[in-house]
Amino acid sequence: MSSTGERFERAVAIMERLRAPGGCPWDREQTFDSIKPYTLEETYEVLEAIDNRDWPELAGELGDLLLQVLFYAEMAKEQSSFSIDDVLDRLSTKLVHRHPHVFGDVKADTSAEVKRNWEALKVEERQRRHTSDGEGDAAAAKKHSILAGVSSAMPSLLEAFKLSSRAAQAGFDWPNVEGLFDKLTEETTELRDELKEFPAPGPRPQGRGMAGSGRTPVPEDLQARLEDEVGDLFFVLVNIARYLSLDPESALRKTNRKFKRRFQWMEARLHESGRSADHASMEELESLWQQAKAEEKSA
Repeated sequence: MSSTGERFERAVAIMERLRAPGGCPWDREQTFDSIKPYTLEETYEVLEAIDNRDWPELAGELGDLLLQVLFYAEMAKEQSSFSIDDVLDRLSTKLVHRHPHVFGDVKADTSAEVKRNWEALKVEERQRRHTSDGEGDAAAAKKHSILAGVSSAMPSLLEAFKLSSRAAQAGFDWPNVEGLFDKLTEETTELRDELKEFPAPGPRPQGRGMAGSGRTPVPEDLQARLEDEVGDLFFVLVNIARYLSLDPESALRKTNRKFKRRFQWMEARLHESGRSADHASMEELESLWQQAKAEEKSA
């Protein structure tokens, strides 16, 4: 029976063979940039398997995600940047360093204490890196920011969550959740104030027919202000999720699936009578929607 280490080495060797001369033409022509979309796709498939509690599927999806790591590491080794050994060494070193309550003499009996220690160690690591950079004042100031390291490439909800979490570590946070609801009301009011300038007859749903048909032209400066206000609303909602220790990405994914499930139930009922959703009245659709909700509650 192969050990875990032997299994891992076999996977590394297979990846190396695929990239070697005489290997797979597709694998050989990939680059760091060409693989990025697959990494994101595989990550979301892992999340979906977890949400579905499909454990056999999760094992396969985690393998696909691990493949991404092996792929990047093999390409890096080919250009003499680093290898999978460096990846593993850095991971092990980081885990040991950030768990002094396990591998050292620091005391942490609760998860809250562990999190405080973890965040303090991360701040210390960032400061140590910045001290050794030796860059100019402007660059150094930017890197010294508590927000440094939050990637703008991640999904916007997750980026907002990370940014506000970092700011909260510095004490920049609402004293209670009621303050967040006050902020939500404030941002909603600001959006409604901007909508007063919306050209007559005002915002209308795009709904049926060709996308964009009948859309009221909106001045570019108003469109920009509306975008700002909607963005502010999203940011407050993300902060409410953070304050309640909820993952906004996960919460929205679950709502998306709920909407899809209910809408498809409506479509199935309409299909039974030989119709489709775009040929039903809004009143009938609303009635079916309420029935779909009731069906879920009674299931």
